[in-house]
Amino acid sequence: MTSLRVAAEPRLSDEALLETVQRQTFRYFWDFADPGSGLARDRFGGNDGWLVTGGSGMGAMAIIVAAERGWITREAAVERLHLMLRFLERCDSFHGALPHFVTPEGRAIRFGRKDDGADIVETALLFQGLIAARQYFARDTGKEPWLRGRIDGLISAVEWDWFTRDGREAYYWHWSPNHGFGLNHEILGWNECLIALVLAAGAERNAIDPAVYHNGFTQSRTFLNGRRHEDILLPLGPDGGGPLFFAHYSFLGLDPRGLKDPYADYFAQNVAHIRINQAYCVRNPKNFVGYGPDCWGLTASDSHEGYSAHAPDNDLGVIAPTAAISSLPYAPDLVMPALRHFYEDLGDRIWRDYGFVDAFNETVGWYAKTHLAIDQGPIIAMIENHRSGLLWHLVMADPMVRRGLARLGFTSPHLAATV
Repeated sequence: MTSLRVAAEPRLSDEALLETVQRQTFRYFWDFADPGSGLARDRFGGNDGWLVTGGSGMGAMAIIVAAERGWITREAAVERLHLMLRFLERCDSFHGALPHFVTPEGRAIRFGRKDDGADIVETALLFQGLIAARQYFARDTGKEPWLRGRIDGLISAVEWDWFTRDGREAYYWHWSPNHGFGLNHEILGWNECLIALVLAAGAERNAIDPAVYHNGFTQSRTFLNGRRHEDILLPLGPDGGGPLFFAHYSFLGLDPRGLKDPYADYFAQNVAHIRINQAYCVRNPKNFVGYGPDCWGLTASDSHEGYSAHAPDNDLGVIAPTAAISSLPYAPDLVMPALRHFYEDLGDRIWRDYGFVDAFNETVGWYAKTHLAIDQGPIIAMIENHRSGLLWHLVMADPMVRRGLARLGFTSPHLAATV
């Protein structure tokens, strides 16, 4: 069925469709941001008072894209980022790291019984966006030098090595002022956390030893795979690949093209992951309504049963538009038909003021009324990386990122012979 709203419009070209989706989704981070801090709210449609740090890093990237494409002025972008930084400078932090969620007053929100302090992965996702801003707003006039200085101050305050738990060859996700490392959540791959290890290794002060990566992160039983799924070889990750955000979050800024280490070619890894996810949905072993070549994408999102990390081994019939759309740089031949289907055929049910709703399940007739920052952000960033490579070029030019990649043994066309 074609949306009556869309049917009355001329069919958009691919470029016009991408621009439309990016620009509408940007409104989530510009119009719906918390007015006092500029930070991204966790979601539209619930928890409106919860501000999310990692999603705010994605919001910073969205602001860069908006300035580059002329949706807002460069000066307005700088002002909004200063508003965000002013808040981040005074909100709760622990050994320099930020919580997952904070209140509009800057207080940490308890996310679990022992998760009421620092979240080093959310902090890294925040700083990935701020690093992009530090590189983009590079002029020596106006408020841009001050902007860069504030970002430097936040990043240099992080005690990255604190999260090795007294120098172990392991990295721990959380630390609490009340429970210490009681949550005991070691970061083991393959997952969304690569950016945290890269930044921690590249820090000028309090950097981690590369052994934390090689003897910790990469030693999980779900790191190396090397088996075929949907007749596609998967280098890393759990069987079936896991939720698609693994291929998105760290790679909003890390350019996977030509990025290699002793374990994988990361562009090949992410392409395999996307194609396995799409092929699984086409095969549709559970016979869910709507699945097919132009309707696929399993990742963490809201569902009719609550929030869940959807994947081939956790398939509830829920498609999240961000899963396919944010995969655009890896498989445009698979993504563009899905994007057109979401916009042209399902638009009257899933296209709203802030872009696509978070997810839908046609089998049970459920369409989310929510948008989530961590799902909206990758849509803007990864479409831009497909269109121009802007965010990849910015982040991969940063000395901290380059130093971290080199120390961990990565090679990339972005890296000079010496770093």
